[in-house]
Amino acid sequence: MSASTSGAHGESAAHFGDAADLIIGEHAKVLQGVDAATWERAGALLIDAPAVFTIGTGRSGLALQMAAMRFMHLGKATHVVGETTAPAIGAGDVLVAASGSGSTKRVVTAARTASEQGADVLAITTDPDSDLAGLATETLLVPAADKQDFEGTTSAQYAGSLFEQSLLILTDALFHVLWQTSGSQARELWRLHANLE
Repeated sequence: MSASTSGAHGESAAHFGDAADLIIGEHAKVLQGVDAATWERAGALLIDAPAVFTIGTGRSGLALQMAAMRFMHLGKATHVVGETTAPAIGAGDVLVAASGSGSTKRVVTAARTASEQGADVLAITTDPDSDLAGLATETLLVPAADKQDFEGTTSAQYAGSLFEQSLLILTDALFHVLWQTSGSQARELWRLHANLE
């Protein structure tokens, strides 16, 4: 049984180093296709929002939980949808909603509710024509494969891995910009770091 894997454009990764190079190369292509101006507009909405909410399912949800932690470190009231302490979303708040396909029912339903309540919706997706994008104040397109790209036409990685990894990288980049422009020192952010671990 061969240890090699193949995917997009016949690329293979028979060894760990090859796999790491492949993944890093795919991210370089994603970053080239991202509209920085849209992410900067999203950042302005986040900074001005009374509260920030995040929603995603599976690995996308886990990546957004990491983003939520960083928004909290900026001093934002931040909530993960579904947590027992998450309050109602209201006018002026921001919902950061991630779905590669843009059709994940739970995510789309939350985005619709948020919009009806007067909140802004930041949709992170691969599909600009999706239901989620249609509800968004800003659509943050990630040129990565969705989880049913079985032919590996966009990514050689399994399922939605490239999208999920991109969520972490792009939201971390957004956090970094917001942090740097805030003028806060790392020591100031650290005071909000969890101390009940």
